[in-house]
Amino acid sequence: MPHQPIQLHRNSSVSHDFCPCSPPRAQAPSGSTPGVAWRSMNACVSRITCRNAQPCNGTFAVRRDPSTVRRKPNGGVSMRVALFAATLVLAGCATAPLPDPAQAALAQAGLPADSLGYVLQPLDGSRPALQRGAGDAMVPGSTMKLVTATVALAQLGINHRGRTELLAASSPVGAVVEGPLILRGSADPDLDWPALWWLLRQLRESGVRDIRGGLVIDRTLFNPTRVDVGLPPFDESPESPYNVIPDALHLNGSVLDFELQATANGVAARTLPALAGLTVDTSAMTLSTRPCKDWDEDWKPTLVEPAINGWVLKLQGAFPANCRQRAPLQIVDRQWLATRMVRQLWAELGGTIGPGDVEAAAPPGAVVLASHRGRPLAEVLRGVMKSSDNALTRLIYLQLGAQAAQAGEPTLAAAERSVRAWFAAHGLDDRGLVLDNGSGLSRSERISPAQLAGVLRVGQAGAHAPELLATLPVAGVDGTMSRRLKNGPAAGQARLKTGTLRDAVGVAGLVPDAQGRPWVFVAMLNHPEAAKKGRPVLDALVEWVARQR
Repeated sequence: MPHQPIQLHRNSSVSHDFCPCSPPRAQAPSGSTPGVAWRSMNACVSRITCRNAQPCNGTFAVRRDPSTVRRKPNGGVSMRVALFAATLVLAGCATAPLPDPAQAALAQAGLPADSLGYVLQPLDGSRPALQRGAGDAMVPGSTMKLVTATVALAQLGINHRGRTELLAASSPVGAVVEGPLILRGSADPDLDWPALWWLLRQLRESGVRDIRGGLVIDRTLFNPTRVDVGLPPFDESPESPYNVIPDALHLNGSVLDFELQATANGVAARTLPALAGLTVDTSAMTLSTRPCKDWDEDWKPTLVEPAINGWVLKLQGAFPANCRQRAPLQIVDRQWLATRMVRQLWAELGGTIGPGDVEAAAPPGAVVLASHRGRPLAEVLRGVMKSSDNALTRLIYLQLGAQAAQAGEPTLAAAERSVRAWFAAHGLDDRGLVLDNGSGLSRSERISPAQLAGVLRVGQAGAHAPELLATLPVAGVDGTMSRRLKNGPAAGQARLKTGTLRDAVGVAGLVPDAQGRPWVFVAMLNHPEAAKKGRPVLDALVEWVARQR
């Protein structure tokens, strides 16, 4: 007796251990809801895992929630239903054997087969998808940035810009601002020290010299204003730039440059720029025999102690002999750093600011005195994705939330709602998707290979496909792929976002085959040894695709 078609409602949670196949030309079963759209596909249904390695030869009827089906005026089903069907094809349970090169790499690494999940298929759908664990929710690492980038281009737009403003409660009178000067951040990704100097110079050249009411820092674009406050460190390197959790005033990336140099007697250190009221104490540091490139291996958390009108930073650990390094570090309190830099730069421009520094919202009707705009989103994303910038990805994710937030809603909750709405609008199943901060630097974020493949497909079918493609690192050429696959068939051709955590590695993007056809490529490894041993497995899969004809 032949198997009956599987009926899968979009919001159901069907899961099976087998791969039943229906007869050809499957029809909607009797008793189905009138008006429900049906499609027959030569694939198995999403969220089904199979022990059988053979593809199904029949067709499956896939039931679509009528409330989410939009019809064109001529009665045709909208494009998002077709995209939903494509996602089901990708997540189908037909599993091909792991290609030999990847199987060999997996065996050499000593990693179990079930630690690997992947979806591989020509973008044009000319060949069936090859997949393993396609429906399994996995730790994506920074491949999750593809979700944030794709949704941000669609929801915010390629020309979206963050900005920074100097404001006052009322217009200046001559050279005087009677109230406080307000520095308001609106997620400007390019507000470094030179940009802050230029912002203040604009104000100074307008004729303003004396600010009588002190300084106000406005970070209220996001709710709460400081997402980082109270969160435990992600790892043992909280001072590293990759661990910065941004707020709306992303001044110099919330880091300060430190220059360290080994001397005959120990270690000398200074900040760049030098800041009045900030002292760096290296008396507890020792010299090591490590190579200079490994200077941070013996780094220990810095002790920060209050001092008169400032702080003392007591650096800890060891530093290599005969070494000099310059590194941005997140050590100094960002509120103190922002107010101190504004005051110091304003004084250098010949101005004065009265006493008092507070963090608060600008009053209604505040007058804009000077402004700075960041680069367009499409341009920012190129650097973000190629270098895998966690802080700026978080900032973009928060902007998604700020745009979508309802009154009083936490920004992160609004960002998640925005992403899930985008998934629904494009017919992508979000079951099993776990969102945290949008960057992948998270122990909780999860996405399945099929879902990420669906995001890639939607992105490449959308209006911003060229901008999205331009953000992806090129194998053997730039970004986080610059040292990988340099001499193989994928070099200079494959465009892949990488992801790495201790227990997870992944790559996702587009890989042209030997005929130049781009393949949707998503592969993830989750295992305690993934970061140490997993990359050769993923690279072998990439090169296998690049050799296909």
